[in-house]
Amino acid sequence: MNKLQELLATEGHLLLDGAMGTMLMDAGLEQGAPPEEWNVDEPDKVRAVHRGYIEAGSNIILTNTFGGTSFRMKLHNLQDRVTELNKAAAINARAEADAADHPVLVGGSMGPTGELFEPMGTMTFEEAKAAFAEQAAALDAGGVDILWIETMSDLEEVRAAVEGAQSVSNLPIAATMTFDTHGHTMMGVSPAKALETMSSFGLAALGANCGNGPDEIEEVIQTMHALSPDTILIAKANAGIPHWVDDELHYDGTPEVMAEYTKRVYGLGAQLIGGCCGSSPAHIKAMAEVFEGDMPEVGETAVAPQQSSSPPAKPARERRRRRDK
Repeated sequence: MNKLQELLATEGHLLLDGAMGTMLMDAGLEQGAPPEEWNVDEPDKVRAVHRGYIEAGSNIILTNTFGGTSFRMKLHNLQDRVTELNKAAAINARAEADAADHPVLVGGSMGPTGELFEPMGTMTFEEAKAAFAEQAAALDAGGVDILWIETMSDLEEVRAAVEGAQSVSNLPIAATMTFDTHGHTMMGVSPAKALETMSSFGLAALGANCGNGPDEIEEVIQTMHALSPDTILIAKANAGIPHWVDDELHYDGTPEVMAEYTKRVYGLGAQLIGGCCGSSPAHIKAMAEVFEGDMPEVGETAVAPQQSSSPPAKPARERRRRRDK
């Protein structure tokens, strides 16, 4: 039994953290700047974000490494610092987790490369696998408890990340995809297909993150749980729907909205629940208070009708590239 399974067996459900990019931008990170560089240049600010989520009640925090592969680092001429920046991120998160007054696991965040595989793009499977292996090795060396692959749209990229991680580490692995294009990922993967394929990867947990708000992820979890009731499912929704205001994204999900989502998505079968883009310690605290109350029986909750307005016209890929993880 790995650390995730042990803690889940004790608690029954685990609270994840919220957005990293949102908080770092509030702390002064410039739009378009690489958050990963702050793991070395501004470690106290990164650790303060982790601490805020832990104090709000998170049981799992994710490292500041969403764009930590060499492919993403190359955009900022940081490709030679992949090991340094990822290891530093893990050390920062580990220090805060170890200082917590309740059990906290550290997940090593591994986001998409931003590239397309041949023949649609130029990236080969082996190149992707090597890039993820490099990142995973650094995260493992820095002390994470689990490798956390997130915001994926291509099942081949998930496989490359998993195989890369498994080639250098024995840590458990979780993976989530983003179903923000008419109930599918940007590459056309349905929740059912994602579950079927990723279930063969030997993952500790799987599910969905990011996307177009809680309602969307609730539908994904409902589908996955119905097909595989024993799978440990992850739900990490954005804080509502983003709206463009003065060329910046603002999310309409209040802490109260995310608290209601927590109860609903748990009832639909998710055991690992948190927030993604636009969420803050205030959202996580409201969700923690739900965890402390009476949770519904699984299967008791129905998906709520869509209440949110339409998603913004700008594409999901552009939203994710704003680094709001």
